[in-house]
Amino acid sequence: MTKFVSSIAAAIAIGAPAMSTAASYQIDPTHSTAQFKVRHMMVSHVRGEFTALSGTIQFDKNAPEKIAIDATVDATTINTRDAKRDGHLKSADFFDVEKFPSLTFKSKSAKAAGPNKLEVLGDLTMHGVTKTVTLVVEGLENEVKDPWGGVRMGATGTTKVNRKDFGLNWNAALEAGGVMVGDDVTITIDVELVKQAESSAAK
Repeated sequence: MTKFVSSIAAAIAIGAPAMSTAASYQIDPTHSTAQFKVRHMMVSHVRGEFTALSGTIQFDKNAPEKIAIDATVDATTINTRDAKRDGHLKSADFFDVEKFPSLTFKSKSAKAAGPNKLEVLGDLTMHGVTKTVTLVVEGLENEVKDPWGGVRMGATGTTKVNRKDFGLNWNAALEAGGVMVGDDVTITIDVELVKQAESSAAK
């Protein structure tokens, strides 16, 4: 009888779903930014940022490959420290922010890529075009308590895209050869994450 009961208990344990220890984190927009750099006139790089970033991350340090990222960038907040250039970037030549005011990234899968590093595959939507990209994410794992009784964590995500894949095709030829704007754009997202109460975390 005891053997029978033990067998039933084992079967229930095997069949029961594992308890998720994933926590939900909200991106703190006042301490987060999405930055980019692109080649300018074949000799240097122009750097800029989008100053409004929001979204959530689900993360379990015991199963980091199950990370889930859902982030939105406000394209209208682009800032390259030059008002004229910013206006051009907001125009139909580039981001066309009146039609496409947001950039989004939604993860689909992830795998380990080294100590405290993940390669996150996801859909990046920019200028109304969606492409699958790989975001290399570092810095997760270390939580700290903030002065207001909350818990925070930071992370950095980096990817490189060809802007023409997203329909950002504008360019100008240089008299000496070459073009005004390079095709490859490096995107770096630095986020500070606020851990949500368990009642509001995803189950």
